[in-house]
Amino acid sequence: IIARISNEWRKRMLILFSMYCGIALWFMSDGYYFWPQEQSRYQEYSQLLAELKSTGKAEDSESSAFKLEWQRRAQAAGYKNKAPKERTPDAINEQRMIGWGALIGSLIFAAWIAWNHTRKVSLVDGCIVDSKGCSVPISAIENIDKKHWKNKGIAYGIYSVEARAKRICLDAHKFKGCDQIIAEIERQIAQKNTSSAS
Repeated sequence: IIARISNEWRKRMLILFSMYCGIALWFMSDGYYFWPQEQSRYQEYSQLLAELKSTGKAEDSESSAFKLEWQRRAQAAGYKNKAPKERTPDAINEQRMIGWGALIGSLIFAAWIAWNHTRKVSLVDGCIVDSKGCSVPISAIENIDKKHWKNKGIAYGIYSVEARAKRICLDAHKFKGCDQIIAEIERQIAQKNTSSAS
């Protein structure tokens, strides 16, 4: 039995990857396009306010004369009527840095997903080999711990090495086919118990 990455796990990871890429795109689009554009509009906005203040036509940005003149200029230039916010160079660079950080994180995460697709859990020739390469004879498994089975789809095969209890992870959520391996372990444990009872 060879248990490889399940479609359910793959879909969940791809959704997370898409979210990280979306975050990167959001910050980078702000840092490289939207915020520089808004800063340019803000400079025009501030310059107009300064001009009207110097001529005594407006006292501040709440003056009706200023609002009307900005609305006229904004419409002529194809801007939104809403007052633009100041986007300082530091704030713009911060958006870019966060965007690049999120993008690099996304690529690392994608590499991790790809690496996980090289892993598997198997039951071959009477030995269970987990995703880390640890091999345990199925006959050595004494019990199955299903404490996390209902919520996470994870079970542990319990075995002993030099009188010390150890366990091997069987993640059926991540690796499709682990449930078959678990069923085979349970079948063999039940068979042992029946034999010892008789």
